[in-house]
Amino acid sequence: MLGTEQECAEVRVEVPWWLKPRTWCKIRRGVFTLKRVALLAWAASFAAGLFPSFAARPGFLPALLHVQAAPQGESAPPAPSAAPQTPAPEQRKVTAYTLPPDRYKQAHDLGRIHFHFALIGFVYGLVVLWIVLRWKFASTYRDWAERFSRRRLAQAIIFSPPLILTISIFTLPSDIYEEHVSRAYGISIQSWGSWIWDWAKGQFIAIILGTVLIWILYTVIRSSPRRWWFYFWLVSLPILVFLIFLAPLVIDPMFHNFEPLQAKDPALTASLEQMVQRAGKTIPPERMFWMGAGEKTTSLNAYVTGIGASKRIVVWDTTIAKMNTPQIVYVAGHEMGHYVLGHIPKGLAFAAAFLFVLFYLGFRSIAWLLLRFGGNWNVRSIDDWASLPALLLLLSVFAFVANPIQSAFSRYQEHQADQYGLEVTHGLTPDSGQIAAQSFQILGEVGLSDPDPNPVNVFLFYSHPPISDRVRFALSYDPWAGGGQGEFVK
Repeated sequence: MLGTEQECAEVRVEVPWWLKPRTWCKIRRGVFTLKRVALLAWAASFAAGLFPSFAARPGFLPALLHVQAAPQGESAPPAPSAAPQTPAPEQRKVTAYTLPPDRYKQAHDLGRIHFHFALIGFVYGLVVLWIVLRWKFASTYRDWAERFSRRRLAQAIIFSPPLILTISIFTLPSDIYEEHVSRAYGISIQSWGSWIWDWAKGQFIAIILGTVLIWILYTVIRSSPRRWWFYFWLVSLPILVFLIFLAPLVIDPMFHNFEPLQAKDPALTASLEQMVQRAGKTIPPERMFWMGAGEKTTSLNAYVTGIGASKRIVVWDTTIAKMNTPQIVYVAGHEMGHYVLGHIPKGLAFAAAFLFVLFYLGFRSIAWLLLRFGGNWNVRSIDDWASLPALLLLLSVFAFVANPIQSAFSRYQEHQADQYGLEVTHGLTPDSGQIAAQSFQILGEVGLSDPDPNPVNVFLFYSHPPISDRVRFALSYDPWAGGGQGEFVK
């Protein structure tokens, strides 16, 4: 997605010092990355989706159930020196999602990058998992563990960290490249030192949680060789719920600074509280937070995260700087819709059904795979620690095939949340449809959302409707004309 058909001749992004121009050109055209697939594999097999680059994002566990307010491919405005500033939203009347020619080209190129990330990254991820098996990394780490102790927990503690770090090291070049692209498009402003520190913290989280999950998985496999997939599925569900509860309290503050929103913007806090009350929910001002994202990114976001006592509204400082209060209230209203409309339990139910099928397919196919290739990989059986990469390889294939179903389900929920945001802000803000359209326009314009995405990309990977569709819906949805009322907010 970087450049055009002549991109090998006209390199528009600075070539990193560690790559030859020809190699850089191939990478730009192919956009190799393992990260997407590694995330897919870990999320599929461990339900919590714990992988460093994912864990580093605020609200990363709720993202397993629904993606936050920013649509696919969106991020925030580039830094002031990187792109012209968007005029104040209240001065613009939005009639459709449009971009000036230069921004349109950037957005379209970036959309192609994301598409290639997903497609080529999937294949590359399978290759890396195969390399981990073929070069016998997994069996080597298993031998270390078995020589160290006969206790299974001790073996898990010895086996899991090097395996997780090996996969992470293989992903590191693609993560660095993706960060380089984010910088080139003005999305990331994080220093490399800070970025590496976040990466290291992500490894720490992945090692701790991954070790526990790997130990549970192989304990279940040894206890019930024929029904392990079912019992691990049962165990994974409460773990997932617990991590969703824990993330905003423990994980998110490791990567960003959070402060009470009321101290930063009392007027916005009052408006959000009014919207929450109209939604019939209870999120007091004490659980509304300002997040300092601007030191690392120019992305915009506002979201509701957590469950039960950890539920909270979070507004990024970049969003406050770029949007006015009614627009932020709409974005938060969209997020509130996920809770009011039951998207969290529905998302959990969908994830549970998906994992049930996924684990069963893994159970049905792992024996064949190990019978065919286990000897070459020095993997003895499914209850061998070294079989984990093989299981991840299978689960990543099945999860990729099922991804269009997951994407369609997510787009449906996001459309409902868009509708709910319009209804819950109707009457609270003047012309809620126009406010919503302005919000999407800002998110798309400054975040380089593709106005004309590839339909295959949308079908396979878009977790939100294309932003052009969202703007059209916001401008056309008016059930109150002629005395009607909304579907969700009466």
